[in-house]
Amino acid sequence: MKGCSYRSWMIITATISVIFSCARQAAPSGGPRDITPPKVVRSIPENGALDFAGNRIVITFDEYLAPLDKLDEKFMISPPLIKKPDIELKGKSLFIEFHEALKDSTTYTLYFGDAIKDLNEGNIIPNFQFVFSTGDVLDSLSVTGNIYKAFNLEAPENTLILMHKELADSAPIKLMPDYITLADIKGGFRINNVKEGTYQLFGLQEKNNNKRYDLPEEGFGFMDNPAEINRTKNYLPVVVVKDTTKVTPAKGNTVLKKPVEIPHIDGEYKLFLFTALKKNHYLTSSGRKTAYLINYTLSLPPDSIGFEFKIPDTDKKSYFIEKNLTGDTIDVWLTDSSLYSTQQIKTIIDYPYTDSTGITKLKTDTIPMRFVSTRAMRNKEAMTKYTYTTNLMNGFLKPYQQIIFLSQTPFRAPDTTKIHLYETHKKSKTKIPYVLKKDSLNSKKYYLKSKFKEDSTYLFVADSGSFGNIYGKVADSIGIKFSIRFSDSYGQLTMNISRVSEAVIIQLLDHQEKVLSERKIKGDSKIEFSLLEPGNYRLRAIYDLNGDGKWTTGDYKTKRQPEPVSYFPGEIEIKANWENVLPWDLSKKNQKDQKLRAKKE
Repeated sequence: MKGCSYRSWMIITATISVIFSCARQAAPSGGPRDITPPKVVRSIPENGALDFAGNRIVITFDEYLAPLDKLDEKFMISPPLIKKPDIELKGKSLFIEFHEALKDSTTYTLYFGDAIKDLNEGNIIPNFQFVFSTGDVLDSLSVTGNIYKAFNLEAPENTLILMHKELADSAPIKLMPDYITLADIKGGFRINNVKEGTYQLFGLQEKNNNKRYDLPEEGFGFMDNPAEINRTKNYLPVVVVKDTTKVTPAKGNTVLKKPVEIPHIDGEYKLFLFTALKKNHYLTSSGRKTAYLINYTLSLPPDSIGFEFKIPDTDKKSYFIEKNLTGDTIDVWLTDSSLYSTQQIKTIIDYPYTDSTGITKLKTDTIPMRFVSTRAMRNKEAMTKYTYTTNLMNGFLKPYQQIIFLSQTPFRAPDTTKIHLYETHKKSKTKIPYVLKKDSLNSKKYYLKSKFKEDSTYLFVADSGSFGNIYGKVADSIGIKFSIRFSDSYGQLTMNISRVSEAVIIQLLDHQEKVLSERKIKGDSKIEFSLLEPGNYRLRAIYDLNGDGKWTTGDYKTKRQPEPVSYFPGEIEIKANWENVLPWDLSKKNQKDQKLRAKKE
């Protein structure tokens, strides 16, 4: 009976399961994912409403929203308010509440960027905006433009575009702007719903979130003349950014989704972002990186004011001082073991300092320099062998290139009786003369010069103890074979520069825009860059308006724009044993192809 009851129970359970599975409507597995961003189904007031007199806006979407993404960074209201409105998300609705009176007869635009997305799939509404007016007219003019970094013409990050109705020079420093937006990742910007009038246009990378250019380290850009915004040239329809998301089917239920592409804006107004030169003298840092190295950095080169260092009751022969070319970085190398083995050293420095009245004079500071080496560190240092590096490691040199030796600590004078240079042949080698010379500014650098011949091989030998540092450590012996390449292993670039009306600096750059070489010209010129490795290069021209031989940044107080630059259109391919001869018209300033920016990104 028990077995019979058990079988009956199993039959009943299976029957119930079948009935319930038939009744339950489940979504089929697989199928496309939702890729549609949320849509507004209603709002109070409506988008584009007139005569708004309330203090609250409610926007309802057709689906639940995810928590708003980085709203503090992405949300803006134009014209800006002193008090930020409260923004709260409840289910499918967005609640915006204002805490200050809105201006009469003013069109307001709320920018959300890409902060709004659905809850399930994270589909973003690109560039979502909500517009209303407190008057009976909705302003309908638009302002478009571009902002780029002045020195390399790349798009800057997190840069605000400010529009001021007030035309006084102090407006961007003291006042909130009348309109504001955030430039996109390509440097383009568009401000919609602008009232007709004359405005100053600025770019700002702010540091203190107050929408004003009131800190000298903030990035800033300005136009030489105000912008006339009127209906004849600035009445532009709003461009709706289409969702260019591409969906690619993949294995199983996966859907690959590419991000929304930001269209390139070629706007009417151009701004060039710069950081003003520091004008105040002060000590920016000091430290004791190792037991025997003390370092100071200054905000500006000390020039004629100078810099002085001393350790009380210590012989000056116990240390020596090195400065960089401009004098704003100072290294003090301690050479006396009784000094650098001391944990704390009292140092006194005299350096230029600008006080609150703007007067610069020598200031004296007493700075204790402390370095404590743990037992593990001391043991590690004792076991570490002294080494140096050389550009011979890759096995070849260019014609006319010299050999370079670099150390992490100052070299003592090398023992040239233990250093040998040979020209090698199949079964023999010939000793050749050389000159070993110390760098004039850097005690950690030496040069070796000799008369090398193309397509010849050489052997560099440094016996044990030939190189060492001032702290008594010496390097092991090394032997390096290297060769001198033929000149035809390299390429040459010849540029015919035309339509030059001022001093210009032509810079040869690699793909990442590192400066490889530069030439200074005045007027139309022919310049050559020889012995170039095969590869792709770029060219930048700096219009040296003040003739100081370097790029000069801008200054808003004196209304000086940063010196303009221009790039040769496109990259230049250099091939071995090949000369590229190219013309370059420099009549247009601040030019850079968008494709160069895209490649660098």
